[in-house]
Amino acid sequence: MSNFLGIANKTFLVTGFANRKSVAWHVAESLEKEGSKIIYTVRSQKRHTELLALKPNAEVIICDFEKEQDINSLRSYLESMESNSIHGVLHSVAYANYSEGLKPFHETNVKDYLQATQISSFSLVELANACKPALQKDASVVTIGISSIDVTAENYGYMAPIKASLEANVRYLAKSFSSFSSVRFNSVNAGPLKTSASAGIPGYLKNYLFAEKLTFRKKALMTIEVANTAVFLLSNASSGINGQGIVVDAGMGFNYFEKEVVDSTMDIK
Repeated sequence: MSNFLGIANKTFLVTGFANRKSVAWHVAESLEKEGSKIIYTVRSQKRHTELLALKPNAEVIICDFEKEQDINSLRSYLESMESNSIHGVLHSVAYANYSEGLKPFHETNVKDYLQATQISSFSLVELANACKPALQKDASVVTIGISSIDVTAENYGYMAPIKASLEANVRYLAKSFSSFSSVRFNSVNAGPLKTSASAGIPGYLKNYLFAEKLTFRKKALMTIEVANTAVFLLSNASSGINGQGIVVDAGMGFNYFEKEVVDSTMDIK
């Protein structure tokens, strides 16, 4: 096992498991390969059952971040553990209701906006507070955001400013927790990924294929690459990084003027 990360025999809380394509799954798999212990939180009994089918001995807690009683139950569960028992937390939770189809941002339904904000952004604050009694004083909290290029994607709709607020929450939590601890907060700001969650975004496939053409390597970003960055940020090997958004997009954000893409757009022969 690697000594560089130094996460063997440490305990991490991982939220957001959906299936084997999810970032949370890959992060947990990488952590376990390094000898870490994982506590999972999932949104529903269905996800609980599905995760146990894959990992029969997993420690799994149901926590729907729309339900105050679930958050309180998670807090109580963690408070029952030994103090300073959690070394890191992965927040990989997001939801947006696109059932009415894609709308211009100014037509966003306030109910949908507030629900998505609660689940996708403010849940990081709630999770940090729930974990606070059990966190090591130098623990690391990592969330999964989106790259600055994705933020302006038209078909991402109202989730773009919500993800922007998630990144702002990272900075404010880093500052707030610094008054009593050395707990770090960072985000991995990923380019387009092929996950089940992204498949629910209207028109996402076109953006995914276009992004692939803009990467320096002409190969789409892989979920494991995002997960590996998250694992690094969860480890003490990244102890000097705090309040940051680390972009992982295979160079997409710096390759606006890729000749092949420009020529195809302008129909230049």
